[in-house]
Formats: sequence, structure tokens, C-alpha cells
Amino acid sequence: MKELEIYIDGASKGNPGPSGIGVVICRDKETIKNISTYIGNATNNIAEYTALIYGLQEALILKAEAVRIKTDSQLLARQLNKVYKVKHANLVGLYNQALNLLAAFKEVSVKNIPRAENAGADKLATQAIKKELKRKVL
Repeated sequence: MKELEIYIDGASKGNPGPSGIGVVICRDKETIKNISTYIGNATNNIAEYTALIYGLQEALILKAEAVRIKTDSQLLARQLNKVYKVKHANLVGLYNQALNLLAAFKEVSVKNIPRAENAGADKLATQAIKKELKRKVL
């Protein structure tokens, strides 16, 4: 079975504020794809869900059958694992979109990991914001 590990992170300068996403996709412990994208003004939670959606879409393109999602967002992990309900209206649509994408895989796990283990995705998310803010100054 074709399995991918997907590390995701969303970052926001201010909450809401300029936001970016970072996604690191690995196969057999080797990084095969990095995504770093500026997503405009958003909350940190919207950025986290957006990173998840980008990662899942990329996993579908890569024809993965199983995905292991790793996130340092305890809220996102607990919502996707049905421990917490999604209460904020601005997250419901993203949550439903994520569930629809997750349904395409034979196996799914979502794990909350310490921030230190998510440094790659964190760096990509922060990089996206810095790059955009620098572009606006020029």
C-alpha cells in the first residue's frame, strides 16, 4: 500500500493576520514534496486546516492509499479524531472539505505531535509569510 506521512502547519502573524501554510510530505522517511504558500489574512486555525487540505490534495495527486497526518495543532487533531466538535462557523467548511478528502484514502491517522517534531512544516509556513511581507515592502 502506498503510504505517505504528511507534516502540516499553519502560521499567522496576528490572529487573524497575514498567514502561511507549510506541508512536508514524506515516503519511507524521505521528503518527496514541500509546500510553502501564503494564504492571505486568516486565523491560525484556518491556516492549519488549509495546510491539511493542501497536503491531502497533494497526496491524492501522488496516488497515496494511506496517509499519516502529523500536526502540532492539538485542536485540529482532536477535531479530526472526533474528540472535539467543530463549533466555529469559519472552520466548518474547511473541516467538511478535509473529511471529504480523507474519505478518499483506505487508511488515515491524525496525530498531534510536539512542535519540535514539526520544524520543517513550521519553517515553510513562516517562510511563506515572510516572503509575502517582504514582497509588499518592495
